[in-house]
Amino acid sequence: MYNRHSPFASQDSELDRFRFRIVIAAAVVVLAFSVLIGRFVYLQVFQHEYYTTRAEDNRISLVPIPPNRGVIVDRNGTVLARNYTAFTLEITPSTVDDLDDTIERLGKVVEIEHKDKRRFKKLLDESKSFESLPIRTRLSDEEVARFAANRYLFPGVEVKARLFRQYPLGPIASHVIGYINRINKTDLAAIEEKGQESNYRGTDHIGKTGLEQKYEFQLHGETGYEEVETDAGGRAVRSLKRIPPVSGNNLTLTLDVRLQQMTEKAFGDRRGALVAIEPSTGGILALVSTPTFDPNLFIDGIRSEDWDLLNNSPDKPMVNRALNGAYPPGSTFKPFMALAALELGKRTPSQAIADPGFFTFGGHTFRDDKKGGHGMVDMYKSIVQSCDTYYYMLANDLGIDNIARFMGPLGLGSKTGVDIEGESEGVLPSPEWKKRRFRKPEQQKWFAGETISIGIGQGYNAYTPIQLAQAVAALANNGVLYRPHLVKYVTDSKTGEKTMIEPEPLRRLPWKQQNIDTIKKAMVGVNKEGTGARAFAGASYESAGKTGTAQVFSLKGSDYRAGKLKQELRDHALFIAFAPADQPKIALAVLVENGGFGAQSAAPIARMVMDYYLLGKTPDGPAKEDESATEEE
Repeated sequence: MYNRHSPFASQDSELDRFRFRIVIAAAVVVLAFSVLIGRFVYLQVFQHEYYTTRAEDNRISLVPIPPNRGVIVDRNGTVLARNYTAFTLEITPSTVDDLDDTIERLGKVVEIEHKDKRRFKKLLDESKSFESLPIRTRLSDEEVARFAANRYLFPGVEVKARLFRQYPLGPIASHVIGYINRINKTDLAAIEEKGQESNYRGTDHIGKTGLEQKYEFQLHGETGYEEVETDAGGRAVRSLKRIPPVSGNNLTLTLDVRLQQMTEKAFGDRRGALVAIEPSTGGILALVSTPTFDPNLFIDGIRSEDWDLLNNSPDKPMVNRALNGAYPPGSTFKPFMALAALELGKRTPSQAIADPGFFTFGGHTFRDDKKGGHGMVDMYKSIVQSCDTYYYMLANDLGIDNIARFMGPLGLGSKTGVDIEGESEGVLPSPEWKKRRFRKPEQQKWFAGETISIGIGQGYNAYTPIQLAQAVAALANNGVLYRPHLVKYVTDSKTGEKTMIEPEPLRRLPWKQQNIDTIKKAMVGVNKEGTGARAFAGASYESAGKTGTAQVFSLKGSDYRAGKLKQELRDHALFIAFAPADQPKIALAVLVENGGFGAQSAAPIARMVMDYYLLGKTPDGPAKEDESATEEE
């Protein structure tokens, strides 16, 4: 009989437990291997294609190839913006253990200045750590050779060939051409909004101002790609496939850069602006804002000392006065006031007024610049001699609503639509404008006395030089108004096909030709016997013009003495003109900040511009001011 307390019974029990454990262990092993085999089958059979693709992606890298940026040339083919290739020393921060030490040691091989380190630090703050960032640009051949000999000492550092933008004429037409600079977060947002993310991979720079900004997506081109096989360490082994980039399109401008250059020279060291337009097309021949700046300073990131000089200069060289500066038009407003009077039946050409030298309205006396007045004044004389009293009366008779309705279609007080960003609207005064402009009810009311100053181009009037140029071009073109534009055509870099920017009239103003002729005749008289006669004496062509002087601050009845005022308080000088008078080829508006009388500072510049454009005369230096000019404006 089996005894469960015997030693043999205990051994059998232990053996049973051992066998049970062996079975459990075997089951666990079988299960584990089953899972491994199942996973292996899943990966090798069902996920084979997926992981093959992943492995191939790890083996093959897509390297973007930035395209050549499009070239910008003027109407005669002179290059204004181009590209060139240079070597750059670059660091990929994510692959460098001690960045400061690496830069310090690099400085013993290749010269690295403090400005280079400062720029690199700024780029590092704005960029991703895996991006390659330049520590030195435009290396010489000798510097490239020195680094190549020591390349093994600097993991994560390499020399790359990169494209650089260049503006060969420096500050000439800088406000027109603009400049490029490194892409920032705001630029990235704009790129994403346009759906251009993939096309900007590998691109570091983007247009920031001027035509470089406005035509960015035309100039940029199409990014190419290279498939590169890499080893386990991420080093390139060989190139497998290459899709070449497509260069950006080229821009040909309406601008005549020789005229532009001469005009900037005519201003000398004076602040101001000039816009010259071809009346029959709206093509801009010259767009000047002085002083200018060198756009080449911005390409690699402007040095802080250079930026401080530009940004803190009292002359504000970074401001595009032609598009952003809004100024009272002064007496250049009078020809348009006279035309409004003819069109609305408020005056006839022969209708005359007696000018005692002042006009009294609502207990306030509005004075003419000529003491004692001009005597009997008809429309011709009012423009030729620039009689304020005539236009005080006319403004009162027309009323502010009629003035605003007539001037609006001329483009005054609204953006012209020129192909540069950042244009100002200016101010065309009206009761509706005043309600929008002011918050307090007592400030919103339009007073009849405010209309009087509007008539001579003062008061709330404020227009940009390009608006004045567009308006006088429309007058020269017998009421056909074109949108001012700078690009003549775009050339496709792949096909060579030219896409013309066709001149298209914005509107045809319903003016009577006899009224237009009356105003033109008077403006011809300005340059023959009136306030512009001295500036245009001896000209071999017939021109039409109108001088203007815009107050910077109120004299409160005192006499104007420029020599006793600080320069920034002196009047602005203006001049509008077109020539030849019978078949205009050029129309322009000139502004000289704090230049005094229009005949003194602005008209001589206009004469030099027209002499060059129509006759090919090249001036020796800046336009000389007519110190004897004391015209009534």
